[in-house]
Amino acid sequence: MDHLKLVHNEINVGDIMKLVSSPSCGATSLFVGTTRDNFEGKVVKRLVYEAYEGMVQKSLKTLCDDIRSKWNVHGIAIYHRLGEVAVEEASIVIAVSSEHRAESLQAVQYAIDKLKADVPIWKKEEYDGDATSQWKENKESSWIKTEPEENVTPENPESLK
Repeated sequence: MDHLKLVHNEINVGDIMKLVSSPSCGATSLFVGTTRDNFEGKVVKRLVYEAYEGMVQKSLKTLCDDIRSKWNVHGIAIYHRLGEVAVEEASIVIAVSSEHRAESLQAVQYAIDKLKADVPIWKKEEYDGDATSQWKENKESSWIKTEPEENVTPENPESLK
């Protein structure tokens, strides 16, 4: 079963592990992405995430189907925070269970790479000490256009269609 959620509160990693665990599985692999406190010499206060929610759910379902076509996995859970995420808090948790470790490890790596490339979620870094912030571009994003003025942003999600 797949558990796919966008949430506005803290993510409990243990609860997500329980969603995918099974007596038939000998491995549960996790990726936990957290907010770090620095970027290029600036002190990061927090991250702010926004998403084109309808497209995110569709993209995550497609991602899970793709994973299941490549590896023999039991459970998949992908939880992503929206809104403000403080330093050291989890913004994303991906958990995959399988009979053996190779499948779940490969599936988790694939999931985070494809999520960053294909899922319309935007991240803004807010810095300490001043009022500046910066929307971050995922270099892997398949939906980033070549012309900067045409890039998909939280304010312009319709350009994804």
